[in-house]
This record gives sequence, structure tokens and C-alpha cells, in this order.
Amino acid sequence: MIIMKFGGTSVGSASAIERLAQIVNKKSAELGVVVVSAFSGVTDALITAARTAERGEAFDDMLTALNKRHTETAKTLLKDPALTPAIAEIEAVFTELRLLLDGVFILKELSPRSLDYIMSFGERLSASLIAKYFNEYGIKAEYLDSRLLIKTDEGYGGAKVFTEETYKNIKTYMAEHKTPQIAAGFIASTRKGATTTLGRGGSDYTAAIFGAALNAEVVEIWTDVDGILTADPKMVKDAFRIDEISYSEAVEMSHFGAKVLYPPTVQPLFEKKIPIWIGNSFNPDSKGTLISGNKIKNSWPVRGISSLRNITLITVQGTSMFGASGFSSRLFGSLARRRVNIILITQASSEHSICFAVSSGDTEEALSAIDEEFAVDIRGGMLEKPKAEHDLAIIAVVGDNMKNLSGISGKVFYALGRNGVNVVAIAQGSSEINISMAVKKQDEAKALNAVHEAFFLSCTRSVNLFLVGCGLIGGTLLEQINKQQETLASGYKIRINICGLANSRNMIFNEKGIPPSDAKTILASSTDKFEINEFTRRMKELNLPNSCFCDCTASDEVAAVYETVLHSAISVVTPNKKANSGSLDYYKRLTAYSRDRGIPYLYEVTVCAGLPVISTLRDLRLSGDKVLRIEAILSGTLSFIFNNFDGKKSFSALVREAKSKGYTEPDPRDDLNAKDAARKALILARECGTDLEFSQVAIEPILPENCFNAPNVDAFFTELEKSDADFEKRRAAAEKEGKRLRYIAVVEADSARISLRAEPPESPFYSLIDSDNIVVITTERYSKLPMVIKGPGAGAQVTAAGVFADIVRIARTLV
Repeated sequence: MIIMKFGGTSVGSASAIERLAQIVNKKSAELGVVVVSAFSGVTDALITAARTAERGEAFDDMLTALNKRHTETAKTLLKDPALTPAIAEIEAVFTELRLLLDGVFILKELSPRSLDYIMSFGERLSASLIAKYFNEYGIKAEYLDSRLLIKTDEGYGGAKVFTEETYKNIKTYMAEHKTPQIAAGFIASTRKGATTTLGRGGSDYTAAIFGAALNAEVVEIWTDVDGILTADPKMVKDAFRIDEISYSEAVEMSHFGAKVLYPPTVQPLFEKKIPIWIGNSFNPDSKGTLISGNKIKNSWPVRGISSLRNITLITVQGTSMFGASGFSSRLFGSLARRRVNIILITQASSEHSICFAVSSGDTEEALSAIDEEFAVDIRGGMLEKPKAEHDLAIIAVVGDNMKNLSGISGKVFYALGRNGVNVVAIAQGSSEINISMAVKKQDEAKALNAVHEAFFLSCTRSVNLFLVGCGLIGGTLLEQINKQQETLASGYKIRINICGLANSRNMIFNEKGIPPSDAKTILASSTDKFEINEFTRRMKELNLPNSCFCDCTASDEVAAVYETVLHSAISVVTPNKKANSGSLDYYKRLTAYSRDRGIPYLYEVTVCAGLPVISTLRDLRLSGDKVLRIEAILSGTLSFIFNNFDGKKSFSALVREAKSKGYTEPDPRDDLNAKDAARKALILARECGTDLEFSQVAIEPILPENCFNAPNVDAFFTELEKSDADFEKRRAAAEKEGKRLRYIAVVEADSARISLRAEPPESPFYSLIDSDNIVVITTERYSKLPMVIKGPGAGAQVTAAGVFADIVRIARTLV
């Protein structure tokens, strides 16, 4: 014999019921009982109608809509002679329901007992109609009012079943009724015949009760998902179906929010080792999930992750708790008397405090119970008033394989900490199959995704990228991501999801991802105007795990938000020099917060584009080496000009050529004032531990003052041409000594300076070509033969590649 249960969505329409009949017909030979829920949404509608009547407000339209839905379903499924009596039965049921609600309306009182009776109408209507349709379809069936067999106490809203009496009733009844029964789920009755309910989701429990009483071969729970998933797919898009799960794992996951199964369902079947199969009535060919006592092979230590929201954490603390036997008994006894359900408990070994989680709806009742029980202790100052922390969620990590396996907790809390999710409370039982933690409700989705990725997608590391600046560097970065994304995914298990994008005009967000191939086109069509504070607000509001903010601008305003972004546990990657060459205090705050909190702040590209200068300096210092001196050519523009200043062309002509090749800014003076190179020298000095402000970098001017005073670019070139003879004279003097002019930055002895020098042939700066940068690092270890880093220090491709490498570096650090 098998027991089948179909939930509200599986019986939510005429077409769904027709599909249900097809599923049942294939198993009619083995069929014992089919338990059905009310049509989807009907129970909620009945509760709403009852509450509306209680307030003395009109409920007629609600009843009319419910009546119409059931009547139209009957007309679709049945034909005479079955249809007419079915319609009459529906009318009679709604007449009774209307009279009942009229009474509530008049008295303006709705007792739990009355509410249970009102809620029972949904399952009774559904089961009766489905039984009639089965007979018309060709499946012999009888309607069974479960209240006749399932007996409970008077705990209305979630009554406790008298299992021995109920099992006896079911066995006796089924022995006399060989025809398959269509039983109303969720409902039961007291020994005096008053209608009770088994709690929301109680139809699963009804099926389990029938299955245990009849020693069924299996209990099948048919719903609208393919089985139990590793997490809620509405929150975790990468969640996937679990083939098989143990009874204990199923209990833990369902208790902590896995809605596919009502928690009490497992216990009666576990006791008799009856397996539970969960399948999808909308996809009946799906393998589903089997819950059993089998020894299950699992390649992951964790079976699933679930969550409960709308949680309040209540803390009780005081000196009277220390060493006081019976305190916990008083505390939880007072809560039990008020029927407050405790979800999570944790107590420090100091015994100074104890905290527990309850549903938000039980908060006031719990606080009242504690105040009443410990009134004397609170008045005497031995116990503080209980404190409630609201708007929390509980995340539960569940798996039998967690037992005796080290590193699980570390992995959980690293994933949460890495994403800035603060854990308010932690609990783990001695069984070691569940680690539960309370977090802020707004962090629920982020926490679920972070932990899910850490365990189930540990081979795949995702970065959710928010890019500001889609000009030359940002646009090239998008092209590189588009070209490389398949290789990263297949070869390195790295995914880069572009979730936010902005230029100086527009911005756009999509947490599911913006294709890099079309990103600039999509952005251009956006009607959202860009404003950096609004961009960061919305980025933080999305609250995605493994988020990365990438600034590909040269904006002071954008650089100013880095601190806020890092404090939101969002990584920062940037080629923008403004933050690190601005005030020393801001630079120190950014780097210190990144270091102390483990939130990546990567800026390799701020000096020498894609050359590994910053990371090399950092590695040298971390390994105990001391940097004594840095000499460097840090400007690609100035490198190009002086590398080609060989007497064949005038200095002004080379500046024009550099401008035409895009090596300079639209106004070349922005490069020739050497401030950009000075900013880079300042960053190098700070990375070496030297505390300098930008004003302390000594800059030898390249150009005479009259060039800087020129009113526009054309006038600048006119003035520059007047200086060609002076530049040539200096070049010739260097050439006469066998040297070449180079504009070199020097960082040493707590100072930084940039000046024009004549370099001999043996100098590493002598033979540079085109726009190459070079950095020569002398340290205690590299003293006789300094370390040389040399290569292209400018250009969109190498700069974007350096930014890309930093983004990938963040992905590679995820575990």
C-alpha cells in the first residue's frame, strides 16, 4: 500500500486536478489513501474572511469568490448526473460557512476553536470534489472526512495527535473500506468531536499518520517542486535537487524553513522506517527526493541549507543566574505555559546570560512570561529586564556527514565573515548535524548564497561586479571579460557576474547579470541617471555575496566612497590613483580596514598599469625585506617623449606626436606637469611605509612657466616651440657625455622626488623604448643587483588587464 498526498498547488485548479488523477491512476492498484489539501490560497482566504468578520467588516465578496472558484472547478471536472448534486453540496457548505461567519461578525469574536472549524472547510470541499472526479475519471474512490479518525487534544491551531487511538481508528476503518480513500488533510477532531487542525502544512502530517498506521510501503508527498533542494531556489539561484536524504536531515531542514515538508511529518514514519518520497505533480517524471534510513553516499559534508525569517532573539542575563540550579527550568517552563515555541537556545559557559530565538509573533508573549516569572529578581536588580533583538533570520547548515568532520564551522563562518554578515547567535547540538546561527533579516539571502557557494560550489567561485566607468579602460575591461568568461568558467571555475554598471550619465542594475557583450548598449538605454551615492546605496541594498566595486574613473567623488564600500564588506578594485595619493589619513584608513577585516582593496594598476609593482613591494615587506631605494620611470607619456628625443625631432614635435598617438591627455600639460608621475611616486613611498603627503613630493618642472600660463592648447604649443632650443641644448650636452635624458622618480629615506637626469649606458633607464615604464628596487636582499620590473606602463589593454587580474584575484581567494 502507498499513501499519496497532494498539496494546495497540486489541486489548485481543474487542470491541476486532472493531472493529479493521471498520476494516481498509474498507481491505483497499490493505492490506499490520497490526502489532499485545500485549493491553493483557500486556507488563507478563509482566515482573512474570518478576521474580517471579527472586525465587523463585510466579508460577502470573499465568500462569493471562493464559492465561484469551487463551483467553476466542479463544472469543468464533472458532468451530470454527478455535477448537479456536487453543486448542491458546495452551496450547502457555503451556506453553513456564511452562517458561521455571520456569528463571528455579530459577536466580533473569533476563538481559536472557531477559526479551526472555519479553516476546515477548505480541505473538506477539496477532498469531496476530488473524490467525485476520481469516480468520473474511472478511479474508484470514497471521500473521507479525516476528523472521524484522527483524534487530538484541544490545542486549536496546532493540535497534538493521540497516535495510539488514531492508529487504531484508521486500521479499523480501512479494514472495512477497501476502496481508496480521498482524505481531507490538515483537519482532525477532539474526542468530543470539536474540529481541530494540525498546524499549517498539516496535510503532510495527515499523510504520515495514515502511512504509519497502515505500515505503508512509502508515503509520497506531491508538491510543486522537484524535491528537496539544497536551499530555497527563490533565494539561491544555484540550489539543486537532493536525490536522497536521511530522516534526521529532513527533520532539521524542514524545521528551519525548508517549506517542501512539514516538520512533524517525519517522526511517525521514522519510527516505523517508512520512506518518504517527495515529487513534483507538475513534473511527474522528475526523480524527486527520497527520505529514508538508508546509508547515503554524499560527496558534500553538508546536505542542505535552510532559513527561518521573522525571528526575535531574547536575552536574559543577570547575577542571579550564576550557579542557580533550576533557573532554566523556570525560564522555559514559563514560556511553555504560554505555548511559546523556542527555536534556538544558546548559553555561555559563564552562566551569566542565556538567549533564545522565537517567532516574531511570540515576542510579546515571551517577554510577558519572563517578566511575570522573574518579577522579584528584576525588581531586586539581580536580573536585567529581558532584551529583544528583532528582525532576525536563522540560517541552518544541515548534514549527517558533518559529524566528527573538522573545519565545517570554520568554513561557514569564514564565508559569512568574508561577506560582512554578522552572526548574532550560534547553536549546535551534540549530534553535530546542524549548525544554526541568527543573522540580520536583511542578510538572509546573502548568508544563504555565501554558505551555499562555500560548500556546494566550492569549485566555482563567483564575483558579483559593480563597475563604474565605461570609458577607455572600463570599456576595454568589458571586452576582456566577454572574451575570457568561457575560459574562466570552464578552465578555472570562476564566474564574473556584472550586476551593476555606470558611466558619467547613466547607471543600471541587474542581480541576475548583465552580459558584457551588450553592457554598454544596455547602459546607454537606461533611464536611471548616475549619481555615485545612489549607485553605492543600491549596490549595498542588493546585498549580494562576493560583491566587488570596480572604479575605472579618475574621479575624486568616486574615490571618496571607497571607505563606505569597504565598510559594507564589498571589495574594491581600482586603477584610480586619487584615493591612494590623496590625504595620508584616508589612504591609511582604507588599507588598514582592508587588512584588519579581510576585505580586499586592490589597486595594482595605480602604478605602472599591469606591471606587478605594488604586489611585489608588498611581498618583499611581508617576507621581512626592507626597501632601501626605488628609482622609476612612472609616466608612459614622458617615457615616450624622452625615449625618442634623439635630436631627429624637436621636443615640441615629440609632444605633438605623443598627443596624436593618445599617450597624453587632451591637454598635454596634464602629463608634462608630472603630477601624475608624482602621485605614483607617492603611492610607492606609502607602500614602503613612508608617511608622506602629496605636497612633500619634490617635483622638478619640465616646462618653463610660460607654457603652463598659456590660455589654451594651441597657445601652449606656441610657447613650447620657443623652448625647443633649450631642450635641444640640454639633450646635446647629455649626448656628448654618452648619456640620455630620462625623467626619473626616486623614493628613499622618507622622501620622494622626480627630476630630469642624464643616464649613462650602464643605467637600466638608458635603453628604454617607446612608452615603457621601469621600476628599479633596491632592498637589503637585492642590494648588489637590484630588482628590475620593466614593461608597458600605459595603454588601455594592459591597464584593463591589470584591473581584470585584480578581479580574478578576488575570485581566487574565495573558499
